[in-house]
Amino acid sequence: MIGSLWPEFVCPTHRSALALEGSTLVCAHSEQFPVIGGIPRFVPAENYAVAFGLQWKRFRKTQLDSYTGTTISRDRARRCIGEELWGTLKGKRVLECGCGAGRFTEVLLGRGACVTSVDLSSAVEANQDNFPQNESHRIAQADILCLPFAPRQFDVVLCLGVIQHTPDPERTIAALYEQVTPGGTLVIDHYTYYLVWYLKTAPLFRAVMRRLSPERGMAWTESLVGFFWPLHRMARAFPPMRMVLNRISPVIDYYRLYPTLNETLLWEWALLDTHDSLTDHYKHRRTRGQIRNTLETLRLTDIWCERGGNGVEARGKRPDDEAAA
Repeated sequence: MIGSLWPEFVCPTHRSALALEGSTLVCAHSEQFPVIGGIPRFVPAENYAVAFGLQWKRFRKTQLDSYTGTTISRDRARRCIGEELWGTLKGKRVLECGCGAGRFTEVLLGRGACVTSVDLSSAVEANQDNFPQNESHRIAQADILCLPFAPRQFDVVLCLGVIQHTPDPERTIAALYEQVTPGGTLVIDHYTYYLVWYLKTAPLFRAVMRRLSPERGMAWTESLVGFFWPLHRMARAFPPMRMVLNRISPVIDYYRLYPTLNETLLWEWALLDTHDSLTDHYKHRRTRGQIRNTLETLRLTDIWCERGGNGVEARGKRPDDEAAA
């Protein structure tokens, strides 16, 4: 590691220093955290994000720009981060929460940032397979609500595609903001309300599938995609048929949104995101006004908050002169 650029891991419970004893991190209060496969594990293996770990380990390359030959992930990250910060990411200490298999890890490392990637699920293993830890990248399995860092250590805290899947979005946003150093930036997004979701069959499927084991949930998703995918392929050139099918089918297809993806990639994205949408334990929604209000309540400055992407995208800064907690 590169010295002072890295905020040290601390015990997430007591915020005390950790010592490595064999393959275990131990705090002064004797709390222990295993290091498995080179990754510190600050949470139990079984948690509400287990299904996410399964999907990202299976489709660890599906959403990487280097795999798709596109700039889909890069464009989304750049829009959320903003042009001013985008041009100055090199050398910045970035905390990436909910890293998954690393679609945004790849983008951040490509910009020269020093990235700490965190996920609640075993997706951290897929992330490490894609982007091994080195002098610019480290990984931990941890809970956003109980992160293993002292507060206000990161120049940028980025959390995309995650907050809506946590138990309490407002509490999650506050925990993320706690990690932002004075003058640093918080970058987030969140699902919003779309009437079309409630006019589809997807909520009915989700009511059943979110209660299944991760393995059975994936099997059900494969069966659904296997059944509906030929219909989606057939309907792609016929708008009336596509409109009706999108109400009936719970399968997410990207024929219109990402026309440059080949058939294999379109199928992988459909399977991945359909599984994501039907098996997530939590699925919260917030309006643009609610997200802005949360950021204002936390006293962020230079707030940018707009509808876009999967719902609402936002960023803001911690004041430079804010006193340390």
